[in-house]
This record gives sequence, structure tokens and C-alpha cells, in this order.
Amino acid sequence: MLKWKAGVGKDCEAAGTIGEGIQMKLRNTGRMALGCMMAGIFLWGCQAEEKVTERGPDGSYTTFLTVDVYAESANYQGIQSGWFAKVVKDRFNMELNIIAPNVAGGGQTLYQTRTAAGNLGDLIFINTSNGRLADLVEAGVILDCTELMEGKDILENYGDAIRVTNEMVPQEGMWAFPNSVSKLSPLEPSEGVDLTFGPYIRWDYYKMLGYPEIPDLDGFLDVLEQMQQKAREVEGDSDIYAISLFKDWDGSLMNNAKQLACMYGYDEIGFVMAKADDSDMQNAIDEDSIYIRALRFLYEANRRGLVDPDSTTQNYDSWAAKYVEGKILYCPWPWVGQNLYNTAERKAEGKGFMMAPLQDMTIFSFGNCPEGNTTQVAAIGSKARDPQRMADFIDWLYSPEGVELNGQANGAGGIRGLTWDVNEEGKPCLTEYGLQALPMNPVLVPQEYGGGTWSDGVSALNFKTVNLMDPDPATGEPYYYLCWDTTLASNSTALDLDWKEKMGAETTVEYLKKSGQMLVAPGSSYSTPKEEPDITTIRGQCNSVVADSSWRMIFSGSDQEFEEILREMQETAIGLGYEQVLEVDFKNARDQAAARRQVVRSYEAKQNGEETDEIQQQGS
Repeated sequence: MLKWKAGVGKDCEAAGTIGEGIQMKLRNTGRMALGCMMAGIFLWGCQAEEKVTERGPDGSYTTFLTVDVYAESANYQGIQSGWFAKVVKDRFNMELNIIAPNVAGGGQTLYQTRTAAGNLGDLIFINTSNGRLADLVEAGVILDCTELMEGKDILENYGDAIRVTNEMVPQEGMWAFPNSVSKLSPLEPSEGVDLTFGPYIRWDYYKMLGYPEIPDLDGFLDVLEQMQQKAREVEGDSDIYAISLFKDWDGSLMNNAKQLACMYGYDEIGFVMAKADDSDMQNAIDEDSIYIRALRFLYEANRRGLVDPDSTTQNYDSWAAKYVEGKILYCPWPWVGQNLYNTAERKAEGKGFMMAPLQDMTIFSFGNCPEGNTTQVAAIGSKARDPQRMADFIDWLYSPEGVELNGQANGAGGIRGLTWDVNEEGKPCLTEYGLQALPMNPVLVPQEYGGGTWSDGVSALNFKTVNLMDPDPATGEPYYYLCWDTTLASNSTALDLDWKEKMGAETTVEYLKKSGQMLVAPGSSYSTPKEEPDITTIRGQCNSVVADSSWRMIFSGSDQEFEEILREMQETAIGLGYEQVLEVDFKNARDQAAARRQVVRSYEAKQNGEETDEIQQQGS
């Protein structure tokens, strides 16, 4: 068993700190207003001194507790409802009040206000970039869990990954727990059926065109234009668009544009576009970068009338609703298009989103993370009213049952006995109910399981504790139900059969492996370190310039105007100090590449039964 040294300030009043696969779901439930939430921050802070630790003779929690959960990647705000809420209530006698800056807006302001009050929440699921985890510990907002986690399964199963995570903090202690921990090779994709990124399009309209080959992005535009014409003709609607966009997730770059770069093996780290195999690193705003190439693609798409005119004003929810209605023909993520449009009924009719390859693409894939993904972590607030209950809950989230239930948001099976079970051959399989409810359909849930609809009851945490491609000890197969033998064997709808016959593969991942059109970035625990305050200030200014200019370029009226905005963006950013930020980002990109190489060496050494300490101390 790993030994953990006690950190400074073990008492929960004094210890701690302040604290980004993505479940994106459409909710019709009301959002809590940011103003109301901020008005209650200080009142909540006063109440947080009360500790609620009473336990019954059987170890049950005797006092009901409403738990404030600061969940940075959550896409729902308010009290968790439905079947997952019932599981939490039955096991822990508590309810989860989700505080989601992703929904409320003004996320940085909300974070700063709550941390200044010394109370981010009872439970914290937060991004660690820019050295934030160490800052949180130093500020005393999160709790050292060394004693709280003593003897728990989470340490037995994932102790090495937890140790690596907490090495980001100078103070000794157990402050945080990583996401997406895996026991699989970092050189293998963590995605099971579809990659996180890719050209997912309405396959039924693509079929109507005769499955035309798509040589490159220019050819992709031609195909999308033909698909839009065909869809409007078939449906008799003029409000169907090939492409739709939204601004909610913009950061250093325009997020929707960056997704196209991922189709060519790149992902961003600040203002650097880094290739998965470490073969290329680009300044994102160079005129010949993959990012600017993506902007040119979207500009040309808009010039052809292929971009939804609501793109500049709609949010994620209104954008996602259009997929449910069948109004958009291309999606950069399978967990939106497939999840929201591909119902059983539509798939039986041959309708739905599937991957159609571009001949020159090599899609970025996230490798498994044996040391966990420390870019986002779970932690306990230093003013949590029942710290031990919070620790018990986190331990449960990393248990097989916790992964099955909380992980349903990302593709796990859900409730055994309701959505899935084990057949006579001992294989996991979906029930008739599960076939209707999964992945996130508004199917009514029996009252004994919490009532409401399945989709509204899915966990709102949007935090994946364990990689879903890892085997579930209960079945020996992945947690990810789409990769079960029974699921793959049952993919026999008109849509599935047509795609498999045309592509010669059972899944997107299988096809991309065969065709050599996938680049796996080894899964490492790297998180960007704390940067100087002046760099952070300049970065914020440059973020606004680059993102805003990107949108203007897409909707510019001519090639000349596009180039003028590009030059203006470059000159303005450089004038603000962009090159200083870029220098930091290139260093971070190199360090990230080194961390990826190291995790591969460590994993291979461990598999060979070698001592890993020396290897872990090696540089790049």
C-alpha cells in the first residue's frame, strides 16, 4: 500500500486549496442565474462551517446533505435529478447542486469570487492548467485527503496515478484525483468506436450522392454543398445547413475551427498547434498554419451559403437542438451528432451520422493515460461540511459501479438490471429498455429507479474517472457498451450495415487503424505549469483578438477582406506581446511531447517488470 505523508494543515478548516470524450447534453431544465448564485456565495460560506458527520450503526449517513459541486466542464446547472440522483441519495443520503461556469457564463469571475470567499464548493472538478492546482492548495481551498482515503480501493487500484497527480503540488499530501485513469497502453487510442474528432456527416445524404470520394478539404466542401442541396430537396426545408457553429467554447482559438485541424493530427496547446506524433509544431496564426487553413475552409463554406446564419449568436444548447431536429449535416464530434440524431428508429431507416473519410486526413487520437489525465482533477473543498462523505463519494466514483453509472454520460452501460445485464454466456448486453434509452434518449424511467427521463437523469458531473475502454471486472469487457461483443454483433440497422459494407470495417477506429489515418498522442499526465502574471494578462488580450478576428474572417465578404483581417489580427496580437506568450506555449508543447515519450517508456518498463524509478527521472 502506498504511504502518503500528511500535508500542512490537516484540519479541514485550514487545509486545502482552490480549485476542463466531454458529455454534452441537451437539457430542457432551467438554469440557475449567475447573479443569484453569486449573491448566495457569502451566505453559503458562513453555513459551511457546520460539519455533518453523523453515521448510523450500519454506517449509513443519517443527515441529508445538499452538496455544492463546482464542476468546470459540466453542461448543466442546478440540482442533479432523476436516476443518478436517486443512486446518490440512496448511497450517500445527499443531493448534488451543480455549479457550472460553463453554463453560467463569466466562469473566471465566478471562480475568483468563490475562491476569494474561501469556498469553491464541497466537491470540486476543475482544470489544472497554468499551475492552478498548486495555487489552490496554497490558498487553502481544497483539502488534504490523506487520512480520509486511508485503506480505500481507489488507492489500491489507482495509487500510482494519484501519486503522479499530486507531484504537481509542492506541499506533500493527497490533494486531487486525476480523470481517465487507465491500465492500458498509452500508444493505443482511448476511444473505442469513434474518435473524438473527425468528419461525421449525415450518411443517408452522402449515400444518395453515390458515396463520392473526398480527396481533401476542398473536396469536402463540394460534397457538403451537394448534401445540403439534396437535403433541402428531400425535406422541403430551406433552413438545413451543412455547417453550424457556436462561440461557447472559444479560448485561445476559435474552437469550432480548431476541430478541423484535429482531422489532420493536430491539437492546440495555447497558441501552438502540435501534432500528435511530435513531428510538427506550428504558430497558430501563421498564414500557412493548419488553424488558418481551417478558417479559410469555413470562410469558403460561408461564401457558398453552407454555414448556418445563426452561428454568431447561438449557444451550445440551441446549436445542439438543431441536431435533434436534423437541421445540420456535419458534426466534428460523434458524441453530438450520433448521440442526438441517431435514434433507433432513424437508424432503422438508414438515417444518421457516420464518419466519411477524407483521403488526406490523419485524425488526432488521445492515447490511454496510465498515469491519469491530470488536466482535470477531482478534489474536496476545505470547508466541506462532511469531508469523509465526500471522500467516500469520490472513492465510489472510481469503483466499477461508479464508472458504470457516472460514466454513462460518456458511454458506460448505466444501471445493471435496467439498461444492461449479463446474458447466459456471461457477456454484458443491453436490455430492451437500454436499447431504447441509450445513449441519452428521453425515455421514461420507472419510478423505482428515480422516474423522469433517462437523458435528464444522466450524471451532470462530466468527469470521467476511469477510461471506459478499460475492462469492467464484473464482465471482463470494456465499460464502454458500444464495444461489447453483443453490441457490435447487434449493429444491424440499415445504417450500420450500409456503413460497414462500404467501409469494410466494424467501427470507425478499426477503419482508421487499417487505413493508417489515425495519429495517437500517447496519454500522459502533463498539465501546463504556472506562468508569470504578465504572460497571463497578455494571453487573455490575445485570446480575444484571435478568437474575435477568426469569426470576422469566416464571415468576411471577400478574399481581400479575409486577408486584411488576418494581417490586422497578426499585427494587433504581436503589438500586445503575442510573441512572449508564443514562446511559453512552444516550451509547453515541447515539455508535453517529452512527457508523452516518458509515459511510454515507463509503461513499457512496467510491462516488462523493470524498475521504473530511474526511467521516470530521465528527461526527454
